[in-house]
Amino acid sequence: MKISDFLAAMENEVPARYACSWDHVGLLVGDRDAEVCRILVALDAGDEAVRLAEEKGCDLIVTHHPLLFHPMERVIEQDVIGCRVRRMIRSGISYFAMHTNFDIVKMADINARDLGLTEPRVLEKMGEDENGVFGFGRVGGLEAPLGLAAFAERVKKVCRLKAVRVYGDPEAVVRRAAVASGSGKSAIPDAIREGADVIVTGDVDYHTAIDSVAGGIAIIDAGHYGTEFCFIDYTVHMLKSMFPEIEVIGQEIRQPYTII
Repeated sequence: MKISDFLAAMENEVPARYACSWDHVGLLVGDRDAEVCRILVALDAGDEAVRLAEEKGCDLIVTHHPLLFHPMERVIEQDVIGCRVRRMIRSGISYFAMHTNFDIVKMADINARDLGLTEPRVLEKMGEDENGVFGFGRVGGLEAPLGLAAFAERVKKVCRLKAVRVYGDPEAVVRRAAVASGSGKSAIPDAIREGADVIVTGDVDYHTAIDSVAGGIAIIDAGHYGTEFCFIDYTVHMLKSMFPEIEVIGQEIRQPYTII
């Protein structure tokens, strides 16, 4: 299969038109005419992912977060990003990212399903098309009310975490919850308007968190990685189904930090 065939299929599955204007998605490094036999899926195109792709003989790396997020003035070995790009090119590895388009088309529903939200609706609305309203995050009910502490335990299990940061009364009752993967604090006002008792997200700063609690909503910060690593398993299975003739490998799921 050629990269161009891969790109056409992915455009149907996770259309680039759903990506934010500031985002960089699609083929970021490589040759549309190159052949693909083996794919590595990772959350980030870090040094470990590039090394693993080389070791496994992968022709293509697929990630969620774009490595080339800001314009580059030079691509040199002495720059962290430039070094990775040069390494991919030397190794004949192409590189594809699907970021905010995946968040809208796939990630939000995965998060809602994993957290057990019932009748989930779009949380942060970005537009409407022939498929209906689309946007970031989801908000929905719980099958049965839970205490905030108990719901936080569910989040820990789903996100494979030893701990989460909880703002709010641990004994408060959660009947309706919102989720916004990654850095989702922009969705907090929407979660409040939707009547959510809690929002699960990542990268929430201290002042935003305490002000949100004062505004009537609890916060569970499960981290950027914790709310998005589901991308790896989901994408591995999706690509295997889409391209049964291609070998697809997922990077090991491992939090990129240590709690001491």
